[in-house]
Amino acid sequence: MPKSAQGALVVNVGDFLQLITNDKFKSVEHRVVAQSSTTRSSVACFFGPGSENKYRLYGPAKELVLLGGDHVEPVYREVHLVEFLDYFKSNGSPLSHFKLS
Repeated sequence: MPKSAQGALVVNVGDFLQLITNDKFKSVEHRVVAQSSTTRSSVACFFGPGSENKYRLYGPAKELVLLGGDHVEPVYREVHLVEFLDYFKSNGSPLSHFKLS
C-alpha cells in the first residue's frame, strides 16, 4: 500500500463500487499500519442500496461505459445485490466471479 501524505484523507473502495464503476475505482484490501509515535483517527462509513433495491440489477454505470462518446466494454455482468452479497459471504471477493470473459 503506498504511503499517504501527512493529513491525507484515505478512502478505501469496496468490491461493489469497483463493479459499478467498471474498474475505474479499484477495491483494496483494508489494513492498518499503526505507528506508536503518531495519532490516527478512523471513521467507518458504509453505503449501499436500500433493501427495496436488493433485487434490482446493478452493473457498470452506463455513464462510465460510454465515456466521452466512446464505448468502453463492460468489465462485469449485471448482478442482483443479494447474489453479490451471498457470493461475498460464502467465497470472499466476488469480482472475478462476475467478470465478463
